[in-house]
Amino acid sequence: MRGKRRFAAATTVALAMVATMAACGGDDSDSASSSESTATTASAGSSTTAGSTATTAAKAQPASMDDWEKLWADQRAAQLKQIKDNKWGTSADGKAVTGPEGFTMDLSKCPAGWSQTEGLTDTEIKIGAPTPLSGTAADSGNWTRGAGAWFNYQAARGLFKDSLGKTRNVNLIMKDDGYDAARTIPIVDELMDSEKVFALWTLGTPSGLKIYDKINQRCVPQPVLISGSPAWGDPVNHPWTSGSLLSYSTDAVIWGAFIDNHIAELTAGDGKATIATLIANSDFGATYDSSFRAVIAQSPNKDKIDYVTEKLEITAPTVTDPMTTLASKNPDMFIAMTGATQCPQIINEVANNGMKQKTKFLFFPSVCKASSYISKDKVGGDGSQSNGWYIVGGGFKDFNSEAAGADPFIAAGRKILADNGLDYKTSGSLGQGFYFGWLWGQILAVAGQMDGGLTRSNVIVAQRTIDGTSPVHLPGIKINMDGNADAYNLEGSDLSVWDAAQQKWVVQGDIIELSGKSKNCSWDVTAAACR
Repeated sequence: MRGKRRFAAATTVALAMVATMAACGGDDSDSASSSESTATTASAGSSTTAGSTATTAAKAQPASMDDWEKLWADQRAAQLKQIKDNKWGTSADGKAVTGPEGFTMDLSKCPAGWSQTEGLTDTEIKIGAPTPLSGTAADSGNWTRGAGAWFNYQAARGLFKDSLGKTRNVNLIMKDDGYDAARTIPIVDELMDSEKVFALWTLGTPSGLKIYDKINQRCVPQPVLISGSPAWGDPVNHPWTSGSLLSYSTDAVIWGAFIDNHIAELTAGDGKATIATLIANSDFGATYDSSFRAVIAQSPNKDKIDYVTEKLEITAPTVTDPMTTLASKNPDMFIAMTGATQCPQIINEVANNGMKQKTKFLFFPSVCKASSYISKDKVGGDGSQSNGWYIVGGGFKDFNSEAAGADPFIAAGRKILADNGLDYKTSGSLGQGFYFGWLWGQILAVAGQMDGGLTRSNVIVAQRTIDGTSPVHLPGIKINMDGNADAYNLEGSDLSVWDAAQQKWVVQGDIIELSGKSKNCSWDVTAAACR
């Protein structure tokens, strides 16, 4: 593979494209040092910059846990003041909910017997969490375990004390669905009907698409769905559901911008750029695939691009057969559109089948950012087979990098995991789980301080007005929403490359921050795209 080059230019092109297409297809130094955030606008249907580019330095992150806690408290106070000043929340008659930018919910449509406080007691908040705890996708369940450790830490600090004086813990009810949507459906039914949970936390695009209609009809909060499908950006038709990861469509847009920026190198042999992808055979992979096809269709270099694909169940034990087929195509660039244990398997297959030597650029998906997918401990030997792999990393810090220990939050986070019987070295997903736990915590804390205390509709208003700083994301990455105007929690990312010698991801160019630029999405399941 070739070395690092021209990433700042690629970032600028990506921003221009994302401004028109994100969501609907239309130096990870592990420190708190400043990075830059760039915002670019583009004309509709164009991949060229139409407006000016604004670059501002990101603020340094807090230098201690006390400083982090003060920052979050200040952010919650500002959010709560905004809610109260604008009189957002549930109407006096209990029938309507209002929020920013025209956000509304009609509670009269909730089912008979529905309760604002079902799943709450004076001492606990019951959150149901179908999650893969077994099978080839089991590592994803560590996101939920990490969040659970964070809930315990924050509950001990009294974060979940509401305006009615009730102080609660989070009872996170994890049930193994094996990343199988057919298993998720009855688990969700059990959690709503038997466990009578206050809210739901689900993981994965395939299961999410199977259950979010039902969850919204039942008026049960689902505010931190662990998936990057743009389908969750639908505050009008699915107001009870929000996603939490970088949209897979944004991944695709940045891949396309990278190709356009490197088209001369990619076509140097025969005038064609052969782009090969291994796609998860599910709604998760289909979203990546359809988004990337839309990007290629709008590229000025579309006639120079040959797109070749192979599909594989994400639960398949090995990736050898489809990767052998893709290697036979002699691709100029390879992109993994799958996840979990298949990420390190792909690295080793590429090293063994000749692609590492011949393919100019190799890309990981954003869901495999952690060292635990790419480090020498995972891929074996000296880890050199991972060197030079690229990723659109969703802005995550690498919680498992040795150098990350200098980060005050990561140092504290590792201790929190240990206090809960969890070893951060076993999975990068444990540390990333603090993002989801932190987001849930901010939402629950703000909702609890709203008029009426903690209720289901207050949770949604708190979600739709969130504006805070995640401790496990790089400086310059924002976590925010704005009612009907901005339906995505996370719209920023890094573009990074793996340095095997240092055993860490290294950011190339500027942080890409696009808050408020992703379009809302009414999802078409058949087309695997926004309508």
